[in-house]
Amino acid sequence: MMESITLKAHFNGTEVVLDEPVELEKDAKLLVVVLPNGADTESEEWFSFSGAHFDSAFGDDEPEYGFEDLIEINPLYERR
Repeated sequence: MMESITLKAHFNGTEVVLDEPVELEKDAKLLVVVLPNGADTESEEWFSFSGAHFDSAFGDDEPEYGFEDLIEINPLYERR
């Protein structure tokens, strides 16, 4: 399995185009973040940093928790 990576891209008016060549696996899952036009350099650096560390927060080895794992159910939570 491929590690999470952050790639720069742009929208050319028709499709999303990667700014750097990269080999992706077939059906690779992608997360696309649209930045506002004229985003400053500091914001771009934060987006890049957070994207690079996204996998450590939501990795494949993270446990799945269900309602049976709750110690106390929030009475204000609406189940939909």
